[in-house]
Amino acid sequence: MLEGWEWIIIGVVVIVVIMWGPAKIPEFAKALGRAKGEFSKAQKNFTDAAINTENNNTTSTTAVVAEPKPQKIRTKDEMLLNTAHQLGIPTDGKTREQITEEISIKVKLLGA
Repeated sequence: MLEGWEWIIIGVVVIVVIMWGPAKIPEFAKALGRAKGEFSKAQKNFTDAAINTENNNTTSTTAVVAEPKPQKIRTKDEMLLNTAHQLGIPTDGKTREQITEEISIKVKLLGA
């Protein structure tokens, strides 16, 4: 038998179909996929830029070679929160998905 969460999900799907119609659902899913792809691309570019900046800062023209500092391994959540803070997005009380969506929207607005 269906539990409470299953009924909620079914209800949301029914409401979405009634509000937008079955023709709009693929367009919505496509837009959501594009937003996720753009976020992933922006996140990769941000990470690459951070690595390049770190490499440029450690490159030295003098003969003295410094010991390489062990880099702190950052989790995806830490990178997500850092990206949100750099974009000026508050993160208190929000889920990972909400933060990701807000970053995606902000990146679209900044790129437009």
